[in-house]
Amino acid sequence: MPPLILSVDDEEDVTDLVRFHLTRAGCNVITAATGREAIDLVQQRHPDLILLDLMLPDIDGFGVCEILRRRPDTAAIPVVILTAWATTDARSLGLDLGALDYLTKPFSPKELVERVQRLLSLRRSVPA
Repeated sequence: MPPLILSVDDEEDVTDLVRFHLTRAGCNVITAATGREAIDLVQQRHPDLILLDLMLPDIDGFGVCEILRRRPDTAAIPVVILTAWATTDARSLGLDLGALDYLTKPFSPKELVERVQRLLSLRRSVPA
């Protein structure tokens, strides 16, 4: 079964680009445009990995990450922050809140696919 990736971004062109490249790499991709929608989709679909923008219209990505890390059923889902916010403080806070990686926009689709595949393979190699 292909891995399920949740791409959370309120910019449709970004989610379209992510969906295109990750689908070509063999993943199934679902999208959310708000923090609340992302939290609901995570609860319903339990994706294998989440790509999370920080600047969302309702709950920002930091809040989404914090909420997901507090819940036992979502705490282990890998989160990669994918954002235009390129400050050291934002990166540090995102990683402190439990994101496993941080990628800034504009991003290389090839690098995105490689990082996603690396995290998915690490997750599969960890015993349950």
